[in-house]
Amino acid sequence: MKTLRNRQEEHIDMTTIAVIGLGVMGGPMAANLIKAGYDVVGYNRSPEKVNALVSQGGRGAASVATAVKDAQVVLTMLPDSPDVEEVVAGKEGVFAHAVPGTLWIDSSTIEPKVAVRLAQAAAERGIRAVDAPVSGGEAGAREGSLSIMVGGDAKDVMDVRPVLEAVGSTIVHVGPSGSGQTVKAANQLIVAGTIQLVAEALVFLEAYGVETEAAVKVLAGGLAGNRILDRKAGSMIAREFTPGFRVDLHHKDMGIVTSAAREVGVAIPLGAAVAQFMGALRARGHGSLDHSALLLLVDELSGRAGA
Repeated sequence: MKTLRNRQEEHIDMTTIAVIGLGVMGGPMAANLIKAGYDVVGYNRSPEKVNALVSQGGRGAASVATAVKDAQVVLTMLPDSPDVEEVVAGKEGVFAHAVPGTLWIDSSTIEPKVAVRLAQAAAERGIRAVDAPVSGGEAGAREGSLSIMVGGDAKDVMDVRPVLEAVGSTIVHVGPSGSGQTVKAANQLIVAGTIQLVAEALVFLEAYGVETEAAVKVLAGGLAGNRILDRKAGSMIAREFTPGFRVDLHHKDMGIVTSAAREVGVAIPLGAAVAQFMGALRARGHGSLDHSALLLLVDELSGRAGA
């Protein structure tokens, strides 16, 4: 059974990890923790997600309280700030039932100020909080190749690093509590802006009758190369938007970015415009599609919808 060691090489028994939230990202992350040798107990509001975890060698729990009571590490992967607050600080939540000394990793994407507040509340309960949001989408979660931006106390981050290494390939401690969420907000700003520009470029190429697959190949090999071209251009060209990361969630994330930027007086004019595009796409009923469906809005604005 998998164990961790701290900087003084003292044994820390962290064989049991509770994973709360077994969706598109949390499910594959929990599966990779099982593959790495950890004893994983999972909870999700949808029982079928728990059953899927059990079929992969994990254990299921009927509640958050049951999942965390014997865990040395708790990992949450939830949709938004209110969900995280309820799951960790609610009456039947993590803080109420985890034992002092438990390491809590929040890999959700939430407001930085909420992450700071919850870390403070965790400390009052003797819980060690680390905010560790991830980037890489569903593919990265399945491959165990996520990029993880980590905020928290340096010792806590070091102690939990082996857990993070089971789900990610790039793990960077970026500062104190809340810093991971701040970097994730910047990540979402860049990703949304890049998707928008790739969408505009593809529609532009199509309007001129250029062979788009060939164009993408040469663009990806030059300075314009980026992960969106590598991972999503093919499905965008095919107008296939099976969700790896839903418009609904990126819309929420852009709200976090714009709000956080406003709080510190930082101008993000291009980001604000893309946030409006994401909101408009969602308002058109496309919230359940992959965020690369921004292409549909470019089609519409260009008078090429259905072309």
